[in-house]
Amino acid sequence: MNKPRHILGISGGKDSAALAIYLNDKYPSMNFEYYFCDTGKELDETYELIDNLENYLGKKVLRLENEELKSSNDAPFDYYFKSFRGYLPSPQARWCTALMKLKPFEKFVNGQPTISYVGIRGDEEREGYISRANNIQSIFPFRKNIWSNDVLTKIFNPKNQEQVLSLFNAYHKGTNFNKVLEILNEPITFDRNYKSETAKAINHKLNASLDLGVPEFNRTIFDFLKTTEYPLANQIDFELLDNEDVLVRDDIFKILRDTGIGVPKYYEKIEFEVDGQKGEYARSRSGCFFCFFQQKIEWIWLYEQHPELYKEAMTYENEDEMFTWVPNESLEELIHPERIQDIKLGHIKRSNKEKSKSSPYLLDILEDTERDGCNTCFL
Repeated sequence: MNKPRHILGISGGKDSAALAIYLNDKYPSMNFEYYFCDTGKELDETYELIDNLENYLGKKVLRLENEELKSSNDAPFDYYFKSFRGYLPSPQARWCTALMKLKPFEKFVNGQPTISYVGIRGDEEREGYISRANNIQSIFPFRKNIWSNDVLTKIFNPKNQEQVLSLFNAYHKGTNFNKVLEILNEPITFDRNYKSETAKAINHKLNASLDLGVPEFNRTIFDFLKTTEYPLANQIDFELLDNEDVLVRDDIFKILRDTGIGVPKYYEKIEFEVDGQKGEYARSRSGCFFCFFQQKIEWIWLYEQHPELYKEAMTYENEDEMFTWVPNESLEELIHPERIQDIKLGHIKRSNKEKSKSSPYLLDILEDTERDGCNTCFL
């Protein structure tokens, strides 16, 4: 098997852009490939960010598309929207993700061993897209734990304990090795009926292992992977093994600003006033301007900041068939003056409640929904 490719998807969002910069600057000897899956329905700021990235990286961000689109004059989304006869994508039927993101990505990989770098931050609790293909392995450089759950499941499976323990022995001696033994001996079940218990046990074992040394843990995992068919099995070494950086939201914005790439304007907070109360709104995500994962306050942001795009989004709805972007409510209904007022007041109330108990940042509140969305689109 050949050495793996190192690829990074650029979504137009802050995290993937910052990851590209971070990896390029920290590991200049690595040959990273960059790609972008264009739906044809992105905000202008997305294309501006990609242009800026290309100039900074000195590399092209390859635009991916499916073969069937080459003979069409339609934007990718419009082409597939017609093929689905007006059936809008939704959280339950994400044909947009499957056809415009994952399909061209896996064709780009073309069965070759590939390391896919994912920009999930150290202050987030989510996994991201994990390919089912054996030739694609996900790595998370912004987190303390760079490995995906499928790898951790193998590491902490009692069936592999003897092998894993011998690998840990190369990096831990004495008291630390005894602690490793205690960690691996802690009970864990892989019964499908107890998935939450399994996840908690893996997380506990992971954190306890990382506390004994991040590089030591990473090198143990790397040695284990050499006995598998994962793409990293073909690497003599891996540059990220000794990296202990953990990057959070503030770090992401700092990278974008310090390098001159800039933060996409749609993340910038805009103040509004309703019934004498002041609030702020912004967009929390990259991806299509009519993404169905948006909060209603983000739809109002789109209506007031990009009215022409909001009107375009309305043209895709079919109220007779109940094909609407927002469940049980059309975009036309959403922008009635009294409805806008209710949405804004509700957003102010929720924002104040969240600020009083946690983060002061608007994006912390908005991005609660991002975590439930499609990571392939929004990172």
